[in-house]
Order: sequence, then structure tokens, then C-alpha cells
Amino acid sequence: MKIIEDNYRHKGMRQQLVNQLRNEGFRDERVLSAINEVPRHVFLDSSFVEYAYTDQPFAIGAGQTISQPSTVAFQTGLLMVDKGMKVLEIGTGSGYQACVLAAMGAKVFSIERQRNLYFHTKEILDQLPYRVKAFLGDGFEGLPSYEPFDRVIITAGAPIIPPKLIDQMKVGGIMVIPMDNANGDGQVMLRITKTDSGLVREEFGDFKFVPMLSGTASD
Repeated sequence: MKIIEDNYRHKGMRQQLVNQLRNEGFRDERVLSAINEVPRHVFLDSSFVEYAYTDQPFAIGAGQTISQPSTVAFQTGLLMVDKGMKVLEIGTGSGYQACVLAAMGAKVFSIERQRNLYFHTKEILDQLPYRVKAFLGDGFEGLPSYEPFDRVIITAGAPIIPPKLIDQMKVGGIMVIPMDNANGDGQVMLRITKTDSGLVREEFGDFKFVPMLSGTASD
């Protein structure tokens, strides 16, 4: 079992990261406060501790990455989460994004398709004080047993807007999803609001994520 340590040095490095994000123009103080709280270094191999609070992604195995903090902050800000909301996350990965949302008071339900990564991450999540329920499964299927959700966040490049996830959202709910672009070389970040009359789509720039895949798999 991985030993969780979060000392004054780690906290100082986190504060420097938050200051950097703020200086770069990020202004959602609730999101910044959550990033300042969650110990990103515990989601990485111990050899990466020196770099855990730099604004860059890292490989975490199974062809997956932990997103760079600015991307986590950006997606989280677009989601407009309030305390007590039920959030469905597709792509648990390291568990970092889920914990940032939980630190903001959300009830997070997260799905990971990679079996070995799921068990590794769940071991870490079980040692942290955040309300994250992790599941091994197919993100395209969602979690119908726990619907409806106030928010849905997808942390992988999606080829389509998954219809079952839309069905599991409340009217007035929001999905943040990186959608594959027409060139096939990246994604455009979408915020989708579910209304009585259909879906309202907003675009928020270009990104690059690992692909969202169906089914479950071993590493």
C-alpha cells in the first residue's frame, strides 16, 4: 500500500502552482482552493515528486496520463460545480480530477475502464478524505443505477457525445467533454447544457487527450 505523505514542502509547492495559475489568468477561486488542497504528488510515482506541481501531464501507465493542472482547472471551471452536486466522471485515471471535484463538495462517481489502473487508483482514493465512488466499467454506458447526475465530465477525447450519458443527466445539467475535431489530431472542449428543448453547445478551444474507448481492459 502506498504511504500518503503531505508535508509543508508539498503544500508550499502547491501554493506556488496555484499562484502560477492565478497569474496566468485563472480566476475561479473555488477551483484554485481545491487545487491548493489536493496533494497531486500522491497520484504520481514517488520519483516524480519534484515535478508534481509543474503544469504538465505525466504518464500513469496503461497508456493514460494525469492531466496538467491548468487543464484540470479549466475543465473544472467549465463544469460550474456547486456543493452537493452529483458528478459523473468518465476516466478516473490517477484519481486527481475526481478529488479536485470532491474537494469542492461534489459527490463524485467515477468510471475507469483499465482494470489494473482502477485497482491501483482505488487504493490511493481509499486513503484520502474525499467522496469519490470509483467503478470499473465502460464509460460510454455511464452508471444508470446512480442517475440522474447534475454534471458529467469526460477526461478523454470522445469520438461522439455519448447518448447514454446525456440520458443520465438532469435537465439543466452540464457535460464538459473534449470532442475529437474534424482533423483527427486533437479535440475541441465542449460544454453541453441539457435543456427541455435539446442540447446547447459551447466551444472553448483546442486540447489533446488520450482517446475515450469502450469496454474494459487489463493493462
